[in-house]
Amino acid sequence: MATAQAMERHGRHGPLGGVRVVELAGIGPGPFAAMLLADLGADVVRVDRPGGAELGIDPARDVTNRNKRSVVVDLKAPGGPGRVLDLAERADILIEGYRPGVAERLGVGPDACHARNPRLVYGRMTGWGQDGPLAPRAGHDIAYLAVTGALGMTGAPDGPPAFPANLLGDYAGGALYLVTGVLAALHHARATGTGQVVDAAIVDGAAHLTAMIHGMLAAGGWQDRRGTNLLDGGCPYYGVYETADGQYMAVGALEPRFYDEFLTLLGLEEYAAARTDVTRWSELREAVAARFKARTRQEWTAVFEDSDACVAPVLSLREAPAHPHLAARGTFTEHAGLTQPAPAPRFSATPTAVRTGPARPGADTAAVARDWDLPALLDGGAR
Repeated sequence: MATAQAMERHGRHGPLGGVRVVELAGIGPGPFAAMLLADLGADVVRVDRPGGAELGIDPARDVTNRNKRSVVVDLKAPGGPGRVLDLAERADILIEGYRPGVAERLGVGPDACHARNPRLVYGRMTGWGQDGPLAPRAGHDIAYLAVTGALGMTGAPDGPPAFPANLLGDYAGGALYLVTGVLAALHHARATGTGQVVDAAIVDGAAHLTAMIHGMLAAGGWQDRRGTNLLDGGCPYYGVYETADGQYMAVGALEPRFYDEFLTLLGLEEYAAARTDVTRWSELREAVAARFKARTRQEWTAVFEDSDACVAPVLSLREAPAHPHLAARGTFTEHAGLTQPAPAPRFSATPTAVRTGPARPGADTAAVARDWDLPALLDGGAR
């Protein structure tokens, strides 16, 4: 367990106070999952590699490394794997995102870690998973989404699929499922004294996210082609419309009373019956588009902001923090000069916070060696 002093420094915010996590440095969903655990109060120690930041991002601005501490260990050097095993022996959770078999070849795979710490939850983050024909192959978010059907659902019917950055695969289908898995396994380990391996594959998580759509497909309520359904842009009162200034408004007026209010505020009450008449959807779409083109985004925002029509302005990343609702809730926060999303979700008894800025590679070696009682970290393997 962490010392009282260490818990005061690193575990006083969030429900995971006192939980120790080792993150083997990588990119994408692994670091994001570790950030979420750190935001929730865990003492996350990131084991960085010698030689610089991943993807060339300035470590001082890499928000996914906030609330963490960093040591540098060369896993290919003599003694390097032993130092990671020393950390694993004192940890509750370890996260790695290597291709299958790499951690084993480096000497820090599940068997080696569990020999030192049978209670350890060993989280493995990959795109294809630990087995299957594609398991040893390289890949990225967009390919994982492609084979699950999730990518093919997005975009206009007469164009290519539209990809939502790497949010849907890496983070929703990957990192969030890894966090769910390691926390469930931690609960089991604390109840039984037995750790386990959590195999979090983006293809599995992304496929799981489509569960409702598969149910609708089986029931005949979803067509297996994009841009023709209620929630994929096929419906004229669930979509995005351009405004007079080249900006956009998002519309989600699905339920009858929301739809009626939407039409009233647009001045299109004559289309009340078109909600359930698919033969009139093209006509309705044209009418709605023409209305939105008549005013600016700011003007339409003012029209809809106090209504239940389920309409909102489409904001950019830089605009979002200033939105009145998000500002009132503190959805974004500023720490050390960096504007960033605040930790989520929120807890009444164990509130979370951005406690520290992005960890600099190796900067916390002495503190981790002290708090985790690992003087060997100072003995040439990490600086």
